[in-house]
Amino acid sequence: MNAALKFATYQDVLDAPGHVVTELAHGVLNTQPRPGPRHARAAGRTLTSLDDPFDFGRNGPGGWLILTEPELHLGRDVLVPDLAGWRRERMPKLPDTAFFELAPDWLCEVLSPSTARFDRAVKMPMYAQAGVGFLWLIEPSSKTLEVYALQPGKKWLLVDTFAGEETVRPVPFDAVPFNLSDLWAE
Repeated sequence: MNAALKFATYQDVLDAPGHVVTELAHGVLNTQPRPGPRHARAAGRTLTSLDDPFDFGRNGPGGWLILTEPELHLGRDVLVPDLAGWRRERMPKLPDTAFFELAPDWLCEVLSPSTARFDRAVKMPMYAQAGVGFLWLIEPSSKTLEVYALQPGKKWLLVDTFAGEETVRPVPFDAVPFNLSDLWAE
């Protein structure tokens, strides 16, 4: 006799140890260690590159709300991207909850050897189904940035791949350039 499958719930997310990142995808609980130094550095530097011109509107167009590691509730799924951004016309103020039910307009995942498969194979399709408009995948080990745009039929289109030390203008933040080398700085 087969044992009945037990689907994880949000309570399982809440009960997980605080030293891990816990996500709930398709009823399965996924835990991963906190990001390593290069991962954390790339995420932090990406936020630094975007925050002033796009969130605060300093030397840039503004119009965005950009956050680190928000807890997204996309239906029954609970995902935690490295960075997320909402256009202010869609989310003029932060919700009073500890999580977000409105899918972001842009997401960024920093890939680590322990997270790359889950980010690509599980989370990317879920983000597409939720209607996220743009997705960046940053891989510090190869010093690359992949930029995806959501297409009709909720499919991702690879728009650009940037590498190394170049100055880039990736969508949807193409109004202000930034240098990729900032993301890899030791």
